[in-house]
Amino acid sequence: MMAWSDILTFTMVASLLVMSPGPNGVLIAKTVPTSGRAAGFANVAGFVAAFYLHGAMAILGISLILVQSATAFAVVKYLGAAYLIWIGVKALVAAFRGVAASGNIAPAERQRTLRKAFVEGFITNALNPKVSMFYLAAFPQFVTVGETSAAASFMLVFIHSMINGVWFGAMVLLFSTLTAVVQKGAFQRWLKGVTGVVFIGFGAKLASFKPNV
Repeated sequence: MMAWSDILTFTMVASLLVMSPGPNGVLIAKTVPTSGRAAGFANVAGFVAAFYLHGAMAILGISLILVQSATAFAVVKYLGAAYLIWIGVKALVAAFRGVAASGNIAPAERQRTLRKAFVEGFITNALNPKVSMFYLAAFPQFVTVGETSAAASFMLVFIHSMINGVWFGAMVLLFSTLTAVVQKGAFQRWLKGVTGVVFIGFGAKLASFKPNV
């Protein structure tokens, strides 16, 4: 049985991680104004699902193998970095081209299906550098191999995923409430520019990440 003090400490650390700026929040800000609230919640569902991938890798020791195998870690790291940078470049290109020369932009549900939004959320969180670093470095400090049960370990993953779901679910509701503002063409250009810079920055950060082992 895991001590309550450890659970509370983990909850606090996980909450700070979730609330810190990152690609997940940027994806929500980009999705909701153009594809609607449902697509935003599909993003969130993808985020939550990706936590179980991170958690399973950490609990099964795959993360440790990736850290200890320079080649395997490099392949995963650079593929993830390339994906994040690709998203960033696409956003910057869209920003420079401009959107909706005048007036508001119309919702574009057909451009992002719920399935596509879910996949975007899953991949973005699966490759989120700050989440990867958390499960490589911080998560192992809360579990002890051979002592902490798989159920207790996944309970921590569940707590982390629920914190994420509540936080970004609230963000979806906020952006859907402010739809009239965030659908403005000027705001969309600014948002796409910020999205591009943030994703390229996180991609570069992931590419340069070297775990301490």
